[in-house]
Amino acid sequence: MAKRVMIAMSGGVDSSAAALLLARQGYDCAGAMLKLYDGETAEGGCCSASDAEDARAVAARLGMDFYVFNETERFARDVMDFFVSEYRAGRTPNPCIDCNRCLKFGALLDRALSLGYDYIATGHYARVTFEGGRCHLLRGVDRSKDQSYVLYQLTQAQLAHLLLPVGEYDKKSIRALAAEAGFINAEKPDSQDICFVPDGDYVNFLHDYGHVTPREGDFVDSAGRVLGRHRGLEAYTTGQRKGLGVSAEKRLYVISKDAAANTVLLGDDAALYSRSLLASRLNWIEPEPDGMLRVTAKTRYSQREAAATVTPLADGTARVDFDEPQRAVTAGQAVVFYDGERVVGGGTIERAL
Repeated sequence: MAKRVMIAMSGGVDSSAAALLLARQGYDCAGAMLKLYDGETAEGGCCSASDAEDARAVAARLGMDFYVFNETERFARDVMDFFVSEYRAGRTPNPCIDCNRCLKFGALLDRALSLGYDYIATGHYARVTFEGGRCHLLRGVDRSKDQSYVLYQLTQAQLAHLLLPVGEYDKKSIRALAAEAGFINAEKPDSQDICFVPDGDYVNFLHDYGHVTPREGDFVDSAGRVLGRHRGLEAYTTGQRKGLGVSAEKRLYVISKDAAANTVLLGDDAALYSRSLLASRLNWIEPEPDGMLRVTAKTRYSQREAAATVTPLADGTARVDFDEPQRAVTAGQAVVFYDGERVVGGGTIERAL
């Protein structure tokens, strides 16, 4: 009997191609979409009404059953509310990573297993292998589209039930496959925006949804001198240069935010670089090291990884020391560790050291 797989279909070309590839490989396939958000979404983001129509149309073309699961309450609690709490604490979260952990590889996997499916699948550009008695998460073959960074929180149990078929292809080949199959979304642009902030105005979202009222405070320099007034910590992130409204002889950037003092530290570009960081909420896909571990690591999705040493600490956090200084290390973002093609693990950046 063919193994059964439920494909998370977003309406985009990647998840549609994943469904096509798995059907061709002989799996008993069904499509599924998670209804996550009741508000208005941008057509450039995910979860829009047209996305659902596109996903359903592809599933119908492939002769697959198609499910829609309502997970709006869990999404609000685990993703949107957490997004608000992180901004309140002066951090800059990555809600897509939290959505992957809680919804796509949490709620959807639970649903699939309860309905008798063996696997779930997504259109992420990454790969899963099994070797040496455990699962391994690998980069996608197409390095320019590799999405292993946003999957670092996956567990061994989740990886054991996960298929990532598009990770073996490049984007051009995936679009060609979709076009050959006659999919209406073969040339659909990739989603870019956070679904619950379709206009990119985080401050407005935090006010309207999270009831956050920004408090004005001081811009300060490293000596504590006041340089001007800011509009509220929520309006700024590390590395930001535009929109500061501060006159100075040289370009100034946001270096860090102090939630307790309600201040934003400004400095020049050189002040943005740091050699070390502290990470919390660690997840290890490979065995957790019992001492210092040499890796390559990156602190942003689009960043090139850099050589570093990870040192687990007694309180469950880890210190990461880079061989070369890294720019704009941002509290709330993820630091992900690699050993060649494999994702070793990662965590949430607490602060630069």
